[in-house]
Amino acid sequence: MTYSSPFKTNEQRQRFNRKTLNIMIIVVSIMIVLFYNIPGGKMPNVSPTNDNSSDISAELAGIDEDFDGTISNPKDNPIDSSIDKAATEKNNDDQSFHPEKILSSLALIAEATPKSHEIDIQSWNTKKGAQVLFVAAPEVPMLDVRLVFNAGGARDPQTLPGLALLTNGMITEGSENHNVDEIAAHFESLGAALSNASYRDMATISLRTLSEANLQKQALDVFYEIVATPTFPDDSFQRLLKQLTLGLKHEKQNPKRLISKKFYQSLYQTHPYGHRIQGTAESLGKITLKDLKDFYANYYVSSNVVIAITGDIQRADAESIANAIDARLAQGNPAPRLPTPAPITEKQDHFIEFPSSQSHVLIGSLGIKRGDERWHALVLGNEILGGGGFSSRLNQTIRQEKGLVYSVYSYFSPMAVNGPFMMGLQTKNEQRQQASKLMLDILQTFAQQGPTLDELNDAKKHLLGNFPLNIASNSRIVDYLGLIGFYNLPLSYLETYPKNIERVTIDDIKQAFATTLDTDKLITIALGKENVAPETAH
Repeated sequence: MTYSSPFKTNEQRQRFNRKTLNIMIIVVSIMIVLFYNIPGGKMPNVSPTNDNSSDISAELAGIDEDFDGTISNPKDNPIDSSIDKAATEKNNDDQSFHPEKILSSLALIAEATPKSHEIDIQSWNTKKGAQVLFVAAPEVPMLDVRLVFNAGGARDPQTLPGLALLTNGMITEGSENHNVDEIAAHFESLGAALSNASYRDMATISLRTLSEANLQKQALDVFYEIVATPTFPDDSFQRLLKQLTLGLKHEKQNPKRLISKKFYQSLYQTHPYGHRIQGTAESLGKITLKDLKDFYANYYVSSNVVIAITGDIQRADAESIANAIDARLAQGNPAPRLPTPAPITEKQDHFIEFPSSQSHVLIGSLGIKRGDERWHALVLGNEILGGGGFSSRLNQTIRQEKGLVYSVYSYFSPMAVNGPFMMGLQTKNEQRQQASKLMLDILQTFAQQGPTLDELNDAKKHLLGNFPLNIASNSRIVDYLGLIGFYNLPLSYLETYPKNIERVTIDDIKQAFATTLDTDKLITIALGKENVAPETAH
């Protein structure tokens, strides 16, 4: 009997549809750009937006749930998070035209068409030591290039937290031949998107552009220049410092940030993961432009970067792009390995007084690092425990049956060294103790007994059913390429993921949780009003 994969159903029809769609996209895209460059060519105004499509998600990078890796956090910072609001607004009169909205929409339409789940990852090293990962993706006339540097917040000097984030933010603020306004205008006119982000482990600079030869060349030429010749202008430096300082003030009114900060401090102590990567008022007052330039010189080098490329180009084109980046960067040295975090030796309970009718609770401990053989058992087990939305045990018991919380979740966040395991909830102050105890009880029971067979099978169906969608777009593929290269995962990681999930057993999950978590030595951080009488348990 021959097995026909459901991922290949109607493959010939899909290929024909994609070819037709690609031709339409290329023709319309070229017409748009040509029209825009005709003197007097006008179209209705479209306001610029910040393209977050190339941000690495928390699932992939092991980052704070409340922080998106940029200096201006759109989730809770009133300052606009575009490259430079002033640079875009100055061209935003009634007669101006911004083609990036239409071009981006065309690309999104194309990416919505299903792809085959088979991904051929090619990898090689440049002369100076950069690792390159490339996937040819001719289905969409787009190119994604992401540089992943081992230059995240864990590389901050102990007395200068925030340096890595500031350095990354400044790289796109000016280059040898272009100021920040010209950079923004250049990529906007091409319908391209430039983005950068800094997390605990990594710092990224990303480009997304149409793959049409002329547009691609114009985008890449300036991208190379930005990466290799940042000028670190003082006016931009002062502006970003003000944004970070304002963010610190807003943090005092942000319960998620307060509780996350305390959790990481308690979990990691003096380890490089323990400080807030946005910096402190004291450190931001000390950081100088020389510090930024020195950090860039030490960490933004060829031997310390992974180059991830995917799109409608050939291997030779990818080699040319990688070589161009490699030639412009100094060779330098790879960043040293981070130390292993000290184990948790005793239970910890911390409380943060906060003037609110609601409480936030985080309970957690050290988890695993990337590449740990227990990962598939843990990710499947966590899907059942608290990562599977409405179907998870935490949600079904604490939210649906007891009605105690607004939200509840759990996740493992593997990083270069042991990342955190977290469970969190939001509830009324009066229900905080009851909900927290129930969450802990559910974890302890699950760690001891594991899931039921029905829970295991349902979780497998859910993860495996969503897997094709997780690799169905170029933006997600470049996410995974950066992750695979940065954390030195096998090139077969995506290919073998379904098999590795399918073979997980109940005993595997029990063993993985038992060897990863000591449920008697967890850190609990609660935030809310302290002297509130608890409600009587029902």
